[in-house]
Amino acid sequence: MDGRINLFTEPQELLPFDGSAVIHHGFIDPNRADEIFRQLMGETQWEQRDIVLFGKQHREPRLSVWHSEPHISYTYSGVLRTPQPWTPLLVELRDKCAAVTNATFNAVLANLYRNGLDGVGWHADNEASNGREPTIASLSLGASRRFDFRHRESKQTIQVQLDSGSLLVMSGLSQHCWVHQLPRTKKVFEPRINLTFRRVVGAAVK
Repeated sequence: MDGRINLFTEPQELLPFDGSAVIHHGFIDPNRADEIFRQLMGETQWEQRDIVLFGKQHREPRLSVWHSEPHISYTYSGVLRTPQPWTPLLVELRDKCAAVTNATFNAVLANLYRNGLDGVGWHADNEASNGREPTIASLSLGASRRFDFRHRESKQTIQVQLDSGSLLVMSGLSQHCWVHQLPRTKKVFEPRINLTFRRVVGAAVK
C-alpha cells in the first residue's frame, strides 16, 4: 500500500517493517534553523562533482562537501571525497544529533539543493564504509522537500515532508531493505541544505 505521512507528533516511526526511520519534526526551532541555514550557506565550501552512474559520468544535480577528520575517506558513485575539517557549528549539530540517537558520528555529508530541480534518485546508503546496519541522522534546513522510501521487495512506498529543522534518523535494516529518494520538483524555488551525519568504519578509516 502506498501512503503519504503528514505527522504532527514526534518522534514518529515511518517504516512499518524491515528497519527504522524516525522523524523528529521541530528538532531545531524555526528561528535557530534559519540562523544555521544562513551560516552554512556562507561558510561552506560547496563543490559540484562528477559521479559515475551505470558506467557513465554525470554532473551531480546538487552541491556537496564531506566533513570529517583527515584520516577518514569516503567514496560513493565512483567519487573519492576529500575531507574538509569540522567547523564549530557542525560539531554542535553533530553532538545534538548524537544525544537524541544514542549514536556516535565521525563524519557528515552536507548537501545543497539549490532549488527543486536539484535532487537525488532512488538509492541506499549501504556502502561498506557505513557499517552493516548504520545509523544515519539527516538534518534538513531551508526549503521543505518531499522524501520517499520504497521497499525493495514489496515496492511499498512511504512519503514524508521534511521541513526546516526536522531530523530523520535511519537505522537497522533500513539501508538494506529500503531505498530512498529526494525527487525533483518544479514547485520549489528556494534552496535546501541537508546534513547526513554518519559513522564511517573499516578500510575508510586509516
